[in-house]
Amino acid sequence: MSDDGCPLCGSGVTSDADRRRWQLWQVLGKRFGIYDLPEDLKLSVVVPAYNEVATIDTILERILQVPIRKEIIVVDDGSTDGTGERLRRWESHEEIKVLRHPKNRGKGAALRTAFSQSTGQIVVIQDADLEYDPAEHLRLIQPIVDDVADVVYGSRFVSEGPHRVLYYWHYKANRMITTLSNMFTDLNLTDVETCHKAFRREVLERITLEEDGFGFEPEFTAKVARLNVRIYETGVSYYGRTYADGKKINWRDGFRAVYVILKYGVFRR
Repeated sequence: MSDDGCPLCGSGVTSDADRRRWQLWQVLGKRFGIYDLPEDLKLSVVVPAYNEVATIDTILERILQVPIRKEIIVVDDGSTDGTGERLRRWESHEEIKVLRHPKNRGKGAALRTAFSQSTGQIVVIQDADLEYDPAEHLRLIQPIVDDVADVVYGSRFVSEGPHRVLYYWHYKANRMITTLSNMFTDLNLTDVETCHKAFRREVLERITLEEDGFGFEPEFTAKVARLNVRIYETGVSYYGRTYADGKKINWRDGFRAVYVILKYGVFRR
């Protein structure tokens, strides 16, 4: 939206009073999640899914509700619980592309498959488990739209939104992994392990991703940090789930994250 039109009615901004109201709209709109987006912008939302039959329909419905032109690329990563069957219902939707792995290969592998099919100017990662709210995609991408950022991390630890209180040792492990990652990347991120990441698609063309599992998170950070691109954080809500709800990450993934940080930090592959 240019300065010469009202964002609601489209009428011209012709007076100083109109211009002040328009400027106020721009400030308050961002505060309340109302953003000015280019008409030609297309968002690629990539959704890795493994055994998420209870949530896959809901997450796709919520992504579709986000008011932006988009493509949704969901990868069924060898699910065995009926997720694949549920996704067949979505295969004819014009905004959704369903890809499949015959066997489970891990989150990183599923993301690589989705990235290879993305065509939007901006890519957003969205897990299928409802821990992260697709309604916050617009806030996540706004620094990129404003051309102040190339990569944006949605931090669970600087958020003003709801944040479920859960496992203390998960929190401590996350902080330790983030600190260790920052030591090698010389960044001051607060949440390396967040799912919610947004970035220009060109960023993917400048790095080669290798990790198949949850090691994707520190690998992506290590390789992006060496690109000399503009990295931002913004707070996101977090509706964490328990192991009884289907949470999959465990202590082995924590040790793998440390290994990946050292692997790409020391040897800089």
